[in-house]
Amino acid sequence: MKKEKSIYKVIFVNQDKIYEVFCSHVFQSDMYGFIEVEELIFGERSQLVVDPGEEKLKAEFSGVKRSYIPMHAIVRIDEVEKEGVSKMLEPGAGKVKAFPVTYGPGSGRSSD
Repeated sequence: MKKEKSIYKVIFVNQDKIYEVFCSHVFQSDMYGFIEVEELIFGERSQLVVDPGEEKLKAEFSGVKRSYIPMHAIVRIDEVEKEGVSKMLEPGAGKVKAFPVTYGPGSGRSSD
């Protein structure tokens, strides 16, 4: 009996946008503080309906073999039964909200 290939949905924040992508492999990187995402999955070109959002993501990740995502940018990782449509959302456009992060003077972080 052949084992089915796992599919993961990874939701992360990048440059104030929320990315939702599907991939075959997710694991902790050897680079401290990063998650590695490999073999991104996008819809087949044979589909009649083309999603411009997914096409934009596909173009952005064109030629990318492996992506390193900072752990603090990861919102959620799910193992799913089948891939869905990859998306790039503006903050506040969906149910997922970016965790507010501030740096610099007055951010509450100790300077010691």
